Amino acid sequence: MIALCGAMMVAEIVGGLMFGSIALVADGMHMSTHAGALLLAALAYSFARKHSHDPRFTFGTGKFGDLAGFTSAIILAMIALLIGYEAVSRFMTPVPIHFAQAIPIACLGLAVNIASAWILSGGDHHHGHGHGHDDHAQEHDHHEETHNLQTSSGLVRLEVFEDDVPPRFRLHAGSGQRLAAAAIETIRPDGARQTFRMADRGAYLESVEEIPEPHAFEARVRVGAEERSVAFEEHEHAHHRAHRDHNMRAAVTHVMADAAVSLLVIVGLVLARAFGWLWMDPLAGVVGAFVIASWSFGLIRDTARILLDMNPDRDMADKLRQAIEAEGDRLADLHLWRLGPGHLGAIVSVTTREERGPDYYRARLTRFRTLSHLTIEVRKI
Repeated sequence: MIALCGAMMVAEIVGGLMFGSIALVADGMHMSTHAGALLLAALAYSFARKHSHDPRFTFGTGKFGDLAGFTSAIILAMIALLIGYEAVSRFMTPVPIHFAQAIPIACLGLAVNIASAWILSGGDHHHGHGHGHDDHAQEHDHHEETHNLQTSSGLVRLEVFEDDVPPRFRLHAGSGQRLAAAAIETIRPDGARQTFRMADRGAYLESVEEIPEPHAFEARVRVGAEERSVAFEEHEHAHHRAHRDHNMRAAVTHVMADAAVSLLVIVGLVLARAFGWLWMDPLAGVVGAFVIASWSFGLIRDTARILLDMNPDRDMADKLRQAIEAEGDRLADLHLWRLGPGHLGAIVSVTTREERGPDYYRARLTRFRTLSHLTIEVRKI
């Protein structure tokens, strides 16, 4: 992608200067920052992986991606200002445009951006924060616990699936198997029961009904004439913001900004050629500058919050407090911050009248699976 964008950058800048299109030059200049941002993202991943176990990084190297994202966002903001300045200058002093040459180059730039987006969307991007104690968090994606059930016809996998959809049960058969009729009944700690009908989705059976919170219950699974029981424990999940990979987000933002500017360039050139509206070309540059500035502002805001160790998830902080204070103890102090995508650190100070040690509270917080680093202080009063 870096090589592809570098070649396109040269073509657009040279073509824009030769054929008089400031919008094309602007797109080429932004393409240069796009190539630089991709290089920066690659270096951030490489450096974070290389130094993941370096003791000098107290909480791992998960923030390298956020630092790279912040840097990319600053570059985006600077290029937005430059594009805006050049576009306003062309409003005041228009220059002739060679449409026959400029439009094909702009179309080629859009094709490169589409190809870049396709390449970026082709892989899985899950990154730990770089210490051994985050293994359990890496294993957890968007699913609750998964249970393997042994039946007479083979192994069946049961899971609660909630990847950006309402939570439902899913039953997966083993290789070469096909599940017969199945049903699931849940029994909660208070004795409440609920039956879930299963619908055939081709590769798996899925419950018709959604699973209400909390996800703590015994599930009795009936497959054909057989019944198996499994226990599900409740796990708390951090807000989506805590899982964001801002390094990859920055790379994708550059691609999207490029695509938006390329599309505006094409529209501006086509209208300028069709109706003689030469002002459409610099207008496309101004609109593109505003779009890029808006995206860069959002990225600067989000990455700066992480680099300054702001609380990444207030809802999770409230749930941590409720978990600690559920039995009469008091949460005296809480620090919650992000270590890397999907990994949070917490320092918890508890005051209690009971004879309880840190391990007691650590056990109470095990359901918060994104807590990759947890420090607990207990003071008896």
